Amino acid sequence: FFPISIFICYVRVDEYDRAIIFRLGRVRKHARGPGLVWHLPCIDSYRLVDLRTRVEVIPSQDAITKDSVTISIDAVLFYCIQDSMHATIQIANVHESTMFIAQTTLRNMVGSMTLHELLVSRQLLSQRITIAVDHATEKWGVKIERVELKDISLPESLERSLASEAEALRDARAKIISAEGELSASMALKEASDVMAQNKISLQLRHLQVLTSIAQERNLKILYPFPLEMLRPFENS
Repeated sequence: FFPISIFICYVRVDEYDRAIIFRLGRVRKHARGPGLVWHLPCIDSYRLVDLRTRVEVIPSQDAITKDSVTISIDAVLFYCIQDSMHATIQIANVHESTMFIAQTTLRNMVGSMTLHELLVSRQLLSQRITIAVDHATEKWGVKIERVELKDISLPESLERSLASEAEALRDARAKIISAEGELSASMALKEASDVMAQNKISLQLRHLQVLTSIAQERNLKILYPFPLEMLRPFENS
C-alpha cells in the first residue's frame, strides 16, 4: 500500500491556520502551513491554531466605582493569535484565559475611576483596558486589537438623581443667561437715555418710532396731535 499510504502522511492546512507538530510528545520547531504539511500518522500528532481575529462579547460585569457606585458594564473584545507556538504550549485554553483576564481587568479599571470619569471618558477607559489586557496576554502569543464598551447601566434611583441634577443645572444656567441678558439690556438703555437727555428731539423721534411699530404690528391708525410749538412763529403775524 506504499503509493496510497503516502497520501495519509499529508494534512491540508488552510491559509488562516497553522499546524503545531508534536513528535513523540515533543514539539517540533516552527509552525507548519499553510498548504500540505508532512507528518507521520503513528508518531506525530498535530494541532491547528486559527490566526483570524475573534470577537467575544464580555458578559455584563457588576463593579463598584471609586466613589462607591454600583454599575454594570458590557464590552466587546477583539483579539487574534500572533504566535501559534506560544498559544499552544504556554497555556491550556488560550481563548478562555483571554476572556477571564479581560473580565478581571475590566472590573479593576472600573474600580479605579469615578462615575463621572466613566461617563465622560469611555474611550480612555477602552484604551486603558486594551493596553492592560494586551500586556497580560503577550506571553501567550495573543494580540489584543481593541476593547469597546457597549453599555454602562446605572441603578434606576441613580438615573433619577442624575436627571434631576442635570435639570437643575440647566435651569440655573438659563437663569444666569437671562440675568446677563437683562444686565446688557439695562446698560444699553442707560446709554440710550444718556444720549436722549442731551438732545430732546431724539426723544420725540423715538416716540414716533414706537408708535409706527405699534401701528404696523396691529394694523392700526394712530392720530398724533399737531404740536403747538410749530405755530408760535405765526402768532405775531
